[in-house]
Amino acid sequence: MLREFINIWKSDNLLKQAWDESFEMLDIDQEMFLEAVRILRESDHTQVDQEIRRKDKMINRYEQDVRRKVMTHCTLQGPNELPSGMVLVSIVIDIERIGDFCKNIVDLAVTFPRQLQGGTFEEDVQQIEKAVKYSFVQTKTCLESSDGAAALQLLQEYRWVNRLCEECVMGLIHEKDKEIRPGEAVALALYLRWLKRINAHLRNIASSVVNPFDRLGFKPKKKP
Repeated sequence: MLREFINIWKSDNLLKQAWDESFEMLDIDQEMFLEAVRILRESDHTQVDQEIRRKDKMINRYEQDVRRKVMTHCTLQGPNELPSGMVLVSIVIDIERIGDFCKNIVDLAVTFPRQLQGGTFEEDVQQIEKAVKYSFVQTKTCLESSDGAAALQLLQEYRWVNRLCEECVMGLIHEKDKEIRPGEAVALALYLRWLKRINAHLRNIASSVVNPFDRLGFKPKKKP
């Protein structure tokens, strides 16, 4: 289904511009994520790169521009073009939300006075970070190629990420690591929640490769 929509988008100048802009947005998201994680986990936060905030505003402008172009296209071409337009708008909404969560991580870095460490949960946190970084790359690849098999594999193989985020948060709530101070526990729980949300939005985007519009963000249906 997505491959058919991509052909539609590429055949129209307005939608092609919107489609290309969605990839620019995803690239900016990835840059923001990598820098946000670096600031929170590897730096002393004495200086926070204001470029991240500028990039977040850039993503917001891109999203508005994509919506305008899709609306203009559908108005001019008629209701038959609405499904493909709705899919594209849904994708950029997820991309915009990822940018918001990256900005939240930077805001946390500003508030938290030192490098955030995971204590007992450090190995799990690193595993989650690595998975989300990988998902950025693979989600974009699947979207560009409209590779349903690769998207399905990504969705299936990385189901564990959100579950592990929740397990770590529950561990913090139940004070499984007595050495973690309350402020650190709160910061780590917030960080894990935002990693989970970023991963969830990446999964929503990947699901657009294999799901019809009404099932975007849901598990792909198994073939009977």
